[in-house]
Amino acid sequence: MREIFTEIFENQPLDPVEAARRSVRPNLRKRFYTRAHTGEGEERAVPVMLDGKPVMTPARRVLAAPTRALAEAIAAEWDAQSDVIDPVRMPLTRLANIIIDAVSAAPKPVADEVANYLASDLLFYRADAPAGLAAMQALAWDPVLAWARERLGARFALVAGVVHVAQPRESVALVRAAIPLEPWRLGAVASITTLTGSGLLALAIAYGAFDADAVWSAAHVDEDWQMARWGRDEIAMERRASREAEFRAAVTVLRETR
Repeated sequence: MREIFTEIFENQPLDPVEAARRSVRPNLRKRFYTRAHTGEGEERAVPVMLDGKPVMTPARRVLAAPTRALAEAIAAEWDAQSDVIDPVRMPLTRLANIIIDAVSAAPKPVADEVANYLASDLLFYRADAPAGLAAMQALAWDPVLAWARERLGARFALVAGVVHVAQPRESVALVRAAIPLEPWRLGAVASITTLTGSGLLALAIAYGAFDADAVWSAAHVDEDWQMARWGRDEIAMERRASREAEFRAAVTVLRETR
């Protein structure tokens, strides 16, 4: 059983668009279980089960969540698989695997990576033209910067263009101190940071200051502006949908671990 779980989630192309472009046809394992459910476990370690047997991560650790609601959400992904088990359609399970196998063992490097984004966060770099895009950026991003200033005491410099500007060390340190170190929440924040290009957006969700829809829209102001003028790029939209599924999985982790 353990070998099956390892095989399912190792060496699989997790970007379906890229897989299609490369003509990659993943060898998906047929569904081999009748029921996905949660089991009885220690406090803050509720296991995900298939027909009474625990699911294992690729590193052969028990796939167990810190709350029953989160474990049930992961089990629902397994239950939703039909004829085959497709990891692409299981973003919450993939994130849980990463948290259990990697983040839990070494949280500091993960927090450091989130902090690195804060030095050149998406929200700091504004368009100088056209005026409409600059206005949309301000509308979506300024409230998050105001939250960081009021809630965390961090003030950041804004710049028109893409030339790097050094941010106040004190402000970066203040936000760095706000990064959660509990592995599940840290893993979710790190995922949102890389998906949006903004550590501030990730922390705004983690602290419940902004909802997921507002943050996802804020992360795509520039892309939406371009598409409104030049038309939709279907490949880009497919990638975006794939990333959004991962984003929503991370949001689920944050919601269920408060």
